Amino acid sequence: MAVLGRSLDGVGGIFEDRPRPTPDVIVFVLVAALMALGSVMVYSSTFVRLDEETGDPTSAMRRQMIFAGVALVTYVVASMIDYRLYRRFPFLIYGIMMIALIGVLFAPPQKGATRWIPVGAFQFQPSEFAKVALIVALASLLTGGAGRRLSWRSLGTALLMAAAPGFLIFLQPDLGTMLVVGFITVGMIFVAGSSIRQMLVLGASGVVGVMAVFQLDVLKSYQIARLAGFLDQASDLQGVNWNLYQSQIAIGSGQLVGRGLFQGTQTRLSFIPSQTTDFIFTAVGEQFGFIGGSAVILAYAILIWRVLIVAAVAPNAFGSMISVGMAALLSFHVFVNIGMTVGLVPVTGLPLPFMSAGGSAMIAMAGGLGIVNSVWRSRSPVSDRPEARDL
Repeated sequence: MAVLGRSLDGVGGIFEDRPRPTPDVIVFVLVAALMALGSVMVYSSTFVRLDEETGDPTSAMRRQMIFAGVALVTYVVASMIDYRLYRRFPFLIYGIMMIALIGVLFAPPQKGATRWIPVGAFQFQPSEFAKVALIVALASLLTGGAGRRLSWRSLGTALLMAAAPGFLIFLQPDLGTMLVVGFITVGMIFVAGSSIRQMLVLGASGVVGVMAVFQLDVLKSYQIARLAGFLDQASDLQGVNWNLYQSQIAIGSGQLVGRGLFQGTQTRLSFIPSQTTDFIFTAVGEQFGFIGGSAVILAYAILIWRVLIVAAVAPNAFGSMISVGMAALLSFHVFVNIGMTVGLVPVTGLPLPFMSAGGSAMIAMAGGLGIVNSVWRSRSPVSDRPEARDL
């Protein structure tokens, strides 16, 4: 990471260390803007139905705005805490994560899954916070050695650390989140200094694992149906491919500039299941068209780019690895969520960061970005000196 940081020096002012801790205003503005747009999209896809059912067309939007407010406060608080404090308690963080993931398995099932713990009028989803906790724990492990190359022992330990929560998440069942855990782990291992041989072994192990999953018949019937529907997207349009079919109609009908805010028929009439959560991007595509959808994708690209900049200029390897993990988390969520709405990847229940309805994912990701912002604020004019870049 030191080489990466030095290679970026001199490119522009954003890469220069500053003597005073300054927050990354661009990240905060982007996150707030995505939250605001998400609240409007939630309203646009629920106000007609809620008005007919309850007489309160704004209830879903108000709930989303509450989550957004809590998430922004979480971001600010996490930004103010020195991120190096987390390195003192990696086992505590990991242990709390595992206890929460075990505890949720005993919660009342909802829609055939045990992913949420009821907390009053709200629900807490431990797996969303587990992603950020795992990033911090892995960052502590992968920056614990003195050498530049990742040892086989550290590699094996990292895989075991990720496999345990990944298995518990799979039991919920939540295949999408389990894949996020795998992607984060591989990304952080790659940046931590793994060798080509280690990555080849990791890749081969992944292939064997996928084959074993299918051979041992451990997938649920609906998961197999989704995979089959992805491979033949023209089949069963009234069944397994209904979500994708309606999603493509909505996005396609937006054309270049969209139908206009609150004018999308697919969105207003609730033709798309789970539109406020998994398929929130379809509301953007139908109402704002290709230009609006592209603007949202560009916003995510800039957000991820800024996180990678923090990884490059972080004062130590621990901060770099946390930033890399958060970049991997955001990238996977954005690619899979938007990709599934247009048929590029199988349909899975991953929320679009800061836009999909729900509080756990939004608050957890805001907290993770707050930690990244703490890394950004900790920059020092002497951070490139070897003695300042502690491992």
